[in-house]
Amino acid sequence: MKLPVIKHLTSFIEENDEDFIVETIETLESLTEIPSLKDEELDVIGELISNMYGALEVDKMIKNGTPKKEALNSFMKRVLGSIDT
Repeated sequence: MKLPVIKHLTSFIEENDEDFIVETIETLESLTEIPSLKDEELDVIGELISNMYGALEVDKMIKNGTPKKEALNSFMKRVLGSIDT
């Protein structure tokens, strides 16, 4: 996951609507079913999907009252913590 990407997507959600992200995730998940995709292509799609899910999670935290910067930092700490363990 990339913090700059999640930050940008979170801003996109604030300016537009989370439904755009949800529908994009659904589209990308559908693309992963193409049997001819190479591993590298699947990795890129997977990275995009994970960043979008991350942005949705950060957006949820912001809507629950967490300041944006704190929500982003908290989310990334959780992600890094889960990678370390």
